[in-house]
Amino acid sequence: MRIDALFGRGRPTISFEFFPPKTEEGFASLFRTIDELRPLNPSYVSVTYGAGGSTRSRTVALVERIQRELGIRAMAHLTCVGHTRQEIGRIVDELWDSGIRNVLALRGDPPAGQSQFVAADGGFAHANELTEFVRGRHDFCIGVAGYPEGHPQCLNRTRDLENLKRKLDAGGNFVITQLFFDNAEFYRFRDTARLMGIAAPIIAGIMPITNVAQIKRFISMCGAKIPHRLLLKLEAVENDPAAVLATGIEYAVMQCRDLLFNDVDGLHFYTLNRSRATVEIVQSLKVTHAA
Repeated sequence: MRIDALFGRGRPTISFEFFPPKTEEGFASLFRTIDELRPLNPSYVSVTYGAGGSTRSRTVALVERIQRELGIRAMAHLTCVGHTRQEIGRIVDELWDSGIRNVLALRGDPPAGQSQFVAADGGFAHANELTEFVRGRHDFCIGVAGYPEGHPQCLNRTRDLENLKRKLDAGGNFVITQLFFDNAEFYRFRDTARLMGIAAPIIAGIMPITNVAQIKRFISMCGAKIPHRLLLKLEAVENDPAAVLATGIEYAVMQCRDLLFNDVDGLHFYTLNRSRATVEIVQSLKVTHAA
């Protein structure tokens, strides 16, 4: 159930991302969400990994359960934060022994309260180091992160793409991008990557806007920008949740249709563990995707 087996078929992938809930009630709610998304026949789903490994056991349990009980190809996030090489080795072995064959290798964000990333003693400082380690440990399919508008901690976009190439050269199989709302930024990123010799599939990260304050908080952390016309439209209906949801869905459908028309390798939806917006968007696209 490797993700890289889906590429090269002439059809885009459609995938969803979830995060591990903190409570049993949250798990029950999430499985209802996944059940609502299941008829869309996703190419794969991914499960995030908390800062400092705070959700490690839940991430492993959730990806294993999704794949075993629901029969959906699953990918576990893995970060460098707060772990030694030996600890990461044990996590990777646990994933492999659980039947998971797909990993998204990330440096990770600093834990809450810390402004700078600090590698653990005996750990990894960069995602390419983690990628190389995972590649040498087991024959995983490895995804890596890309940043259409540049990583917020890397001020030079050429240097940022050099870092992306380093991750792929270390063993990465494909790229999933940070969320973005301006497709022109994605096309510039993709075109420049190809000119630099990056041939791996590049999956577009899509976040449906369902809450104005929430999306402003997200983009302040990741460096993405909201186009001015979209921002004005959202702020005009900010206090009307139904109107915000409708506006977010309408924009995401338009954005995804343009990406598909321009031969995007795949769409990866950041669901925030909710189904309604993603279901409406994917159903509106009416696209035949790899599964």
